[in-house]
Amino acid sequence: MKSALFEVDEKFMYRAIELARMGMGNVSPNPMVGCVIVHKGLIIGEGYHREYGKPHAEVNAINNVKCKELLKESTLHVTLEPCAHFGKTPPCSDLILEKGIPNVVVGTIDPFAQVAGKGIEKLRKGGCKVVVGCLEGKCLELNRRFFTFHQKNRPYVILKWAQTADGFIDIDRSQDDYGQPTWITNDLSKIAVHKMRADESAIMVGTNTAQKDNPSLSVRDWYGTSPLRVVIDRELKLSDNLTLFDQQIPTIVYTSKEVQNRSNLEFKQIHFDRTELQQILADLYERSIVSLIVEGGQKLLNSFIDKGLWDEARVFTGKRLFYEGVKAPKFDALTVKSEELDDSWIFVSNKNVI
Repeated sequence: MKSALFEVDEKFMYRAIELARMGMGNVSPNPMVGCVIVHKGLIIGEGYHREYGKPHAEVNAINNVKCKELLKESTLHVTLEPCAHFGKTPPCSDLILEKGIPNVVVGTIDPFAQVAGKGIEKLRKGGCKVVVGCLEGKCLELNRRFFTFHQKNRPYVILKWAQTADGFIDIDRSQDDYGQPTWITNDLSKIAVHKMRADESAIMVGTNTAQKDNPSLSVRDWYGTSPLRVVIDRELKLSDNLTLFDQQIPTIVYTSKEVQNRSNLEFKQIHFDRTELQQILADLYERSIVSLIVEGGQKLLNSFIDKGLWDEARVFTGKRLFYEGVKAPKFDALTVKSEELDDSWIFVSNKNVI
């Protein structure tokens, strides 16, 4: 049975999580962090990490407190362990000690090697009473991209596709039908896809999808920054006239050829020896790309599934029937969330939930 104090801490941690989500799409490769400062049961300050390289959540929450003297009698609730190192900003644990905040409630420990328990240790040595693990599961889920990045040394991989009610992602198209994707869902689904792109660091397609659909992989029906575009083109078969190569958005082409780079368009030579996906993910990790959407097509999606190199799948399902064509990928995972989008649905699965 939970104590009354623990339930109070959870209430304020829920608010901290809510605040943290407001940094989505703006803080990568940093984690999303929210912070709430409470004095005698009332919130006197709150903040979240708004933008990469800018002040952290704890700093913003402390600055939000009007009467700083109250900090010496307050409890700070934060979704992720306060940092203890100098990075883009000074250590938050030092600021907490400097302000004399006596109590700190932490959602989860930071996996980043330069933090990893050091912030909590510094606070305790400085005289703070620190409680760790408040709503830990929800705090871990909040920053699942960040944790995967640091624990697996690769981006968090989201598989995404649209399929018909009878399980097809495309018709069998001839070259005369190339140039536009086959429409399966609706306008609301399209907006959801563009929001998803704005939330993630990079987006990938294979040669066939680039050739057949001529996608832009940009954010047009939402606000935010378009993700890094990633294209696999082993033999450089794709036409320079494709939208992907318009040099409007940073783009990387992974190929077996040696090619000179252009502005906003990089050609990265790799070995196509059945480890190309691992090579690409390792390269994206070195570039601090925390999350990657794999948007198709069938061959590329199945390659990620077969190698177990995925974390989440988002399947947009429309009411159309194709009866025949290109079959949707199959995978073993339970649906953890679903949402109706007018006459379509999105089903979200997590590889770790089977």
